[in-house]
Amino acid sequence: MPLFDYEEFKKAFYEHSGIDLNLYKEKQMKRRLTSLVERNGYSTFMDFFRATLQDHKLYETFINFLTINVSEFYRNPNQWELLKNVIIPELIEKKGSIEKIRIWSSACSTGEEPYTIVMILGNFFPLQGIKILASDIDLDAIEKAKQGVYPARSLKDLPREYLERYFVKVSDETYKISDEVKKCVEFRRINLLSDPYPKNMDLIVCRNVLIYFTEEAKSKIYADFNRALADDGILFLGSTEQIIGAAKYGLKPIYTFFYRKVQNV
Repeated sequence: MPLFDYEEFKKAFYEHSGIDLNLYKEKQMKRRLTSLVERNGYSTFMDFFRATLQDHKLYETFINFLTINVSEFYRNPNQWELLKNVIIPELIEKKGSIEKIRIWSSACSTGEEPYTIVMILGNFFPLQGIKILASDIDLDAIEKAKQGVYPARSLKDLPREYLERYFVKVSDETYKISDEVKKCVEFRRINLLSDPYPKNMDLIVCRNVLIYFTEEAKSKIYADFNRALADDGILFLGSTEQIIGAAKYGLKPIYTFFYRKVQNV
């Protein structure tokens, strides 16, 4: 397939969507998009892009593909156990009550991550007092998160106590999360590369998404996370991510994949 129009495609897509593909790793993104374009029967990127403008379903498929919505409950369990046993108790000791603890699950995909956070907080507080923010660039993913219906495979690492307490089995392969948990999460559309970030967050969770961005884009996001965190706030990253030179972003590693804000940048 001819790839000569990729630059034209990136520009046209940015003008239409506000999503800058220059901030994603080009070799990886180009390979994935080439596969998508060919699979849908188009011979150039621009032919495919023009088709998405006429076909909303194809456009949503494109955005879903672009934003890499792969998520599971309690993915990398040891890290979630550290959040439950160390980080959350520390925040409680510092802030005193759940109403004062501000938590943001950024790039939340279809909701597995923020709902995991809520279930962990449920060990310490009644659900009716819990409210966290979750965001993603993909409105379709957010809508699925609000529905709260998940395949059994996405729950394979979830502790049984959470499964029994917070889920209803819909079929052999499907579970639905309780409305009580869903009410604890406010969902918003936020593009991490261009939109304003919420402020004074005590905990920001951003797992398994930064690996798709260029170093330049990651640097901007780390600095923006610093500005979004309250003093001594915590940033929780994914198991494939670590910040090289965290100090220049005003962050200090405290545990593997957990960073504390130590100064403003």
